[in-house]
Amino acid sequence: MRLSPEQVAIICQAAEESFGPEARVWLFGSRVDDDKLGGDVDLFVENDQDLPVQALLRTQARIEYALRLPTDLVVQTPGHQAGPIANIARMTGIRLT
Repeated sequence: MRLSPEQVAIICQAAEESFGPEARVWLFGSRVDDDKLGGDVDLFVENDQDLPVQALLRTQARIEYALRLPTDLVVQTPGHQAGPIANIARMTGIRLT
């Protein structure tokens, strides 16, 4: 995994503060592969409660600003299904929380 422990802590803290302690977060995509270079931070969040779109955008911006890396945030809630990307993230990703 090409994130430092400090970067993982930033992601986990932002997710807990935004989505609550029950939120499940996976890192997926190129940052999972130690042999690749560069790339954005792909995060999949599974949450049991719906959140306003503005809250999701603020969380993404907060993580992106703190990490100084482009970040994609895919969220699945009861009111919004993430589709096939959810299965890809769960199968190939690393669970952070």
